[in-house]
Amino acid sequence: MKEDNCLHAALICLGMLYYSHAITTEKLNHARPSLHGHHEKGKEGQVLHRSKRGWVWNQFFVIEEYTGPDPVLVGRLHSDIDSGDGNIKYILSGEGAGIIFVIDDKSGNIHATKTLDREERAQYTLTAQAVDRNTNRPLEPPSEFIVKVQDINDNPPEFLHENYHANVPERSNVGTSVIQVTASDADDPTYGNSAKLVYSILEGQPYFSVEAQTGIIRTALPNMDREAKEEYHVVIQAKDMGGHMGGLSGTTKVTITLTDVNDNPPKFPQSVYQMSVSEAAVPGEEVGRVKAKDPDIGENGLVAYSIIDGDGMDMFEITTDYETQEGVVKLKKLLDFETKKSYSLKVEAANVHIDPKFISNGPFKDTVTVKISVEDADEPPVFLKPSYIFEVQENAASGTVVGKVHAKDPDAANSAIRYSIDRHTDLERYFIINAEDGNIKTMKALDREEIAWHNISVFAVEVHKQHQEAKVPVAIKVVDVNDNAPKFAAAYEAFVCENARSNQQFITISADDRDDSANGPRFIFSLPPEIIHNPNFTLRDNRDNTASVLVRREGFSRQKQDLYLLPIVISDGGLPPMSSTNTLTIRVCGCDSNGSMVSCNAEAYTLNAGLSTGALVAILACIVILLVIVVLFVTLKRQKKEPLIVFEEEDVRENIITYDDEGGGEEDTEAFDIATLQNPDGINGFIPRKDIKPEYQYMPRPGLRPAPNSVDVDDFINTRIQEADNDPTAPPYDSIQIYGYEGRGSVAGSLSSLESATTDSDLDYDYLQNWGPRFKKLADLYGSKDTFDDDS
Repeated sequence: MKEDNCLHAALICLGMLYYSHAITTEKLNHARPSLHGHHEKGKEGQVLHRSKRGWVWNQFFVIEEYTGPDPVLVGRLHSDIDSGDGNIKYILSGEGAGIIFVIDDKSGNIHATKTLDREERAQYTLTAQAVDRNTNRPLEPPSEFIVKVQDINDNPPEFLHENYHANVPERSNVGTSVIQVTASDADDPTYGNSAKLVYSILEGQPYFSVEAQTGIIRTALPNMDREAKEEYHVVIQAKDMGGHMGGLSGTTKVTITLTDVNDNPPKFPQSVYQMSVSEAAVPGEEVGRVKAKDPDIGENGLVAYSIIDGDGMDMFEITTDYETQEGVVKLKKLLDFETKKSYSLKVEAANVHIDPKFISNGPFKDTVTVKISVEDADEPPVFLKPSYIFEVQENAASGTVVGKVHAKDPDAANSAIRYSIDRHTDLERYFIINAEDGNIKTMKALDREEIAWHNISVFAVEVHKQHQEAKVPVAIKVVDVNDNAPKFAAAYEAFVCENARSNQQFITISADDRDDSANGPRFIFSLPPEIIHNPNFTLRDNRDNTASVLVRREGFSRQKQDLYLLPIVISDGGLPPMSSTNTLTIRVCGCDSNGSMVSCNAEAYTLNAGLSTGALVAILACIVILLVIVVLFVTLKRQKKEPLIVFEEEDVRENIITYDDEGGGEEDTEAFDIATLQNPDGINGFIPRKDIKPEYQYMPRPGLRPAPNSVDVDDFINTRIQEADNDPTAPPYDSIQIYGYEGRGSVAGSLSSLESATTDSDLDYDYLQNWGPRFKKLADLYGSKDTFDDDS
């Protein structure tokens, strides 16, 4: 604070010196002699006299930032004609007149009433004039002058930015330019050293330095290592007055970051990596990871891994995970614990990008040993072949050996294996396999013409570990044997003209054989020996598996014979050969002169009028069919006996009704109620019949009402029979009426055998012969004993 006061006092003294200099200049100006007697020629030869100039000003000075108690005297205006009697009045006009600058109109002294700041305004232009106080007549022409604000060092330097950020590569040489910082000073650079700046570094040594005049920051230490320290904070100062004591200063912060260069090779943190993998692992499966550390960053820290040596180079591979910068060891081929239990790899990690300037720091790579142990896994059985193909002849006997499959347990335990056929692949059970040795046999005869190839699957399962199984495809080819005779390739039917010429070919035939080509063609065609000299037709083998049939004689007649059957023998080329006899149907047809077929119907000659034989046969066949239909219909109608009336209860004819009542003989009629034999449904209504649709409701006739008990029973029954026969609503059969009253006695006695002592009755039933035809059956059954004996 004391230093600031002293500085302020020194500035005031300096200002006073400037003021004294201004006064002296002014006096000199006032003392400058006026120019008299100078003539100028004007227009038309006139001589002009220039008026005497009594005052001349160049400029005044005033110190900025003056804070004294009185207004600052800027200067004094004075005219030569001013005699000091007060008749001259001084007037000031222009920039700041009357506000900043005021003038004493009598003495001409100019004062500054306000504190001035040069950085706001460096100078003011004013105009002075001397006039008569009474008349305001100008005594001097107006004179313009400048008031300059004299600068003092009142503004510290200021940097363009409060904070700067810069980068420089690590390992840079000493003096490498980092960044240039710039400060500005608002003071007048043309006056004194107020704006003369000098830069210096306050923080950041000994790593960086700054040029005093330019502000350029440079490196000051060699081999600065980013991996040791990446960021530096530097403070730069700018000081005016040329850096001398008493000058003002300003500071800025500069953050300097060291950028990376590839100056560090990758290094593995350990010399050996131990890994393990199961033998059941599949190719492509990850085994483990290795990582070489590189303190560099970005592309300078990229590392690529490779296998350069070791007995596992063919079994394993390594790839680079660029996100984690790790080397990923993966399985390349299937492993077998029983064959090899461990592998060794030599892995190299190398930088991808190398900076030639730092090649001397190399080599930029490192190696490590990776040991991989194979772990034993419980593996399923393994077949010796990936697939099997066997052959067996068709029609071979059941139990014929087809082939043998073999599998083994790859584990050290070498468990026993059992075999089985996947029945989903052998639904018809053509084959069977021996569970112990894997021999496949047939279970039934095979037919190549039905199935030429059988594709089955065989399982191999460990005896003690049923979940460990393997599966292998087995293809069985059925070898052909010559077991099919050749036959016509189609159902041939030939036609020959009645006017055919001798040796004329009229059809070409071929054959098919279901056997394989080795047992099929070539086909041999011939006629049976017994008809080799057939008078009508002959056969020619074309030796290309076809044969031509030719006419042997001329002229055929449809009236005599319109159809010929020619047997042809076809033999194949198998061992032994097989043959078959096929019949060729040949029809005789009528042809025109060009040999074109016209008609093959023989009846066209014999039945010119009326119906043909075929038509008659058809008519007779239709008549016979109709008769058969009629007979069947009648027979079915007779056999179909449905009940003609619907009863809710069962048919009484199908029931045996037992009762323990004995009749009272003739005396039963004394208490017999004739009404009980009357059909109650016939009285109250009618029972519908299935075979008759009654047109009216039958009502009982008045004369047929129940008779009194004295009526003769035989007459009553006859009357009821006649009534039932004539009643269309009555059922078509007789009904059984039951009544529970017994008479008091009968002359005929009881028919019951309850009191008989023996099976042979002593009673005489001859009287039954006199009871009429209704008791004839009883009379025959219970006739005289002699009669029964004779019958027996």
